[in-house]
Amino acid sequence: MKRVYLDNAATTFCSNEVLNEMLPAFNTVYGNANSLHSFGRDAAAIVDHARDNIAKAISAKSNEVYFTSGGSESNNWAIKGVARANAYKGKHIITSKIEHDSVLESCKTLENEGFEVTYLNVDEHGLVSLADILHYIRKDTILISIMAVNNEVGTIQNIKAIAKTAHEHGIIFHTDAVQALGAVKLDVNDMEIDLMSLSAHKIYGPKGCGALYIKNGIKCADLLDGGAQERKRRAGTSNVPAIAGFSKAVEIATRDIIVNQQKIKTIRDYFVKHILEKIPYVRVNGHQYQKVQGIVNIGFEMVDAEALLTMLDLEGIAVSTGSACTSGVAEKSHVLSAMKVPDEYLKGSIRFSFSKNISKEDIDYTIEKLVEIVAKLRSISPITKTGRAK
Repeated sequence: MKRVYLDNAATTFCSNEVLNEMLPAFNTVYGNANSLHSFGRDAAAIVDHARDNIAKAISAKSNEVYFTSGGSESNNWAIKGVARANAYKGKHIITSKIEHDSVLESCKTLENEGFEVTYLNVDEHGLVSLADILHYIRKDTILISIMAVNNEVGTIQNIKAIAKTAHEHGIIFHTDAVQALGAVKLDVNDMEIDLMSLSAHKIYGPKGCGALYIKNGIKCADLLDGGAQERKRRAGTSNVPAIAGFSKAVEIATRDIIVNQQKIKTIRDYFVKHILEKIPYVRVNGHQYQKVQGIVNIGFEMVDAEALLTMLDLEGIAVSTGSACTSGVAEKSHVLSAMKVPDEYLKGSIRFSFSKNISKEDIDYTIEKLVEIVAKLRSISPITKTGRAK
């Protein structure tokens, strides 16, 4: 049986180039990066180089990059850290209803601490309205957090315009750019970003490593107390192998961004074209043009998404119904619900996300099995094509 992995928005494989960069830090340069001896200094040199590398990729200063365990930790630090450090100015935060759960849950935690949070609606394409942001800004608004690229449908937000609007009102701006890194060019200065969350395992790097960009001068409470790591702001022994891998993954992703995205676009367009031609009653969710190349969310009418996912898995095809952080939770996608995707499509929506090594043969196999499985599921469905019970 052929195996096809189409869940790269959840995680990618760790590339050989990245793995080779990591290996010496396991058994050759294995010192604690905070030790004062030569073994520690060798490890610290790897961390310093990685910080420089990642800063360069996003046009930041090296001392503005802090290593974390991944995107969720970075989001938690940014949201809670800014809120708590600036509470004396106000206790109002603006975000959107389609953010990653690490942002939404952080906001809920802050609500329990007395903060007020406005959760913005989005349009049918998944875009936040600048007019809505302006409408809900208050004198006590201290933070706006809007993700750069949505992890379920791939829609790209108008981050630069939103950030500029925030700054015109003296408000700090944070963006979750986990799905944007390697897919679109990121320049924190041009985009006027104050804080930005990043992760390694979405760009063929290791799991368990990420970063938070904090612009110099932005007040943000420290994350962990203890040691002097990350300039005393995030205690804990530096994960040198993962940091080395993250650095290499960022280097490759920024170097090859045009080639990789063009290849993925070609595959994605081929996939969507044939699905629309061969399977009736389907809908592509998200923005038609303002989107990253690697994520496609498709709703299949008269089909249960969980059943479709399971049957594809039995054929060796890995897909997702949404964020891996909410897998196992039998609820409708909060992203698609916020976009007001019709219920008959929402229940049957699947996310397909592509990697740089995907082949036409992989896609042809997936299309073939999708056609078969959708037809089979519809043949036993109690729902007709009009959406009414038989």
